[in-house]
Amino acid sequence: MFQGSLVALVTPFKDGQVDYKKLKELVEFHIKNGTQGIVPCGTTGESATLSFEEHERIVSDVVSTVAGRIQVLAGAGSNNTSEALRLAKHAKKVGADGVLLITPYYNKPTPEGLYRHYKFIAEEVDIPIVMYNVPSRTGISILPETVARLSEIKNIVGIKEASGSIDQTTQILQLCNITVLSGDDSLTLPIMSVGGKGVISVVANIVPADTAALTRFCLEGNFDAARKCHHKLFPLCKGMFIETNPIPVKTAMKLLGRINGEMRLPLCEMTREHENQLINTLKNYGLMT
Repeated sequence: MFQGSLVALVTPFKDGQVDYKKLKELVEFHIKNGTQGIVPCGTTGESATLSFEEHERIVSDVVSTVAGRIQVLAGAGSNNTSEALRLAKHAKKVGADGVLLITPYYNKPTPEGLYRHYKFIAEEVDIPIVMYNVPSRTGISILPETVARLSEIKNIVGIKEASGSIDQTTQILQLCNITVLSGDDSLTLPIMSVGGKGVISVVANIVPADTAALTRFCLEGNFDAARKCHHKLFPLCKGMFIETNPIPVKTAMKLLGRINGEMRLPLCEMTREHENQLINTLKNYGLMT
C-alpha cells in the first residue's frame, strides 16, 4: 500500500510556535518534486515536543493541503497505548491514509506486550498501520517473529525498519509478506534489494526528487541506475546524522533558505565544527556554491 519515497517531514517553528503557513509550503514543495507520501509528526517532526493540539492540527493541515494528491502516513506513536490510540483515531477522523506507530519507548515491553499494544490499536481503529522499529531511539527492537504475528492482523500493513540490520529485514520478509520501508536513508538500496518497498526518508527533506528516483529505480528493478543514485546520495544521507536527527536536516534546510531552522528544546543548534562539515557536504552535492 505504501511504497516509494515518503518524507519524514520536519515541523517548522517560528518564535516557539508551529509555523502552519510554512508547513503547507513544505507539503507543496514535496508534491511538486515527486515525493510519494508525507509523514508528519514523526521523530524528524519533533513529535516528542508537540502538544496533542499541535500534533492533531499538523496532521489535519497536512491532510487538507495534500487533498488526496499523494499519501499521508501520520505519526501517531507513543509509549502510552491509550495516547497512541487517541492520535490514531484522530488521523482516521481527518482522512489520513495510515498511521505510523513507533514501538513503545522507555517502557521496554516484552514481545507479548508489543504484540498486544499493536493488536489493541489495530482492533480499535480501522486504519492501515505501519509499525516503526528504531531501537536506537526506543531501547527495544521488535522481533521478526512478532512482526510476522502482527502481519496476520488485516490493517497492520507494514513496518518502518530502522534497526540498521539487513538481517532483520530479510528475516521479516522470510516469515511474512508485510511491506518493509527503510528507516535509514543510507540503507534504502540494500533494504529494497532484499524486498523492501521504499523509504521513510530524512534526506528527502533536502533532495526529494533524487530520493524518489532511487526508490523508483529499485521498484522497477533497475539496480544499476539505483546504485548510481545511492552513491550520489550516500554522503548527504550520512551528513543528516552527524548530530541527532533532526538537527542536521533542519540546519541544512536553513542554509538552503527553506526554513529558519528553529528547533524546540532539548534540541539545539549544531556545533560550529559540525555545521562547517555539513556545509561542505551540501557544497559537494551541488546544493550550495
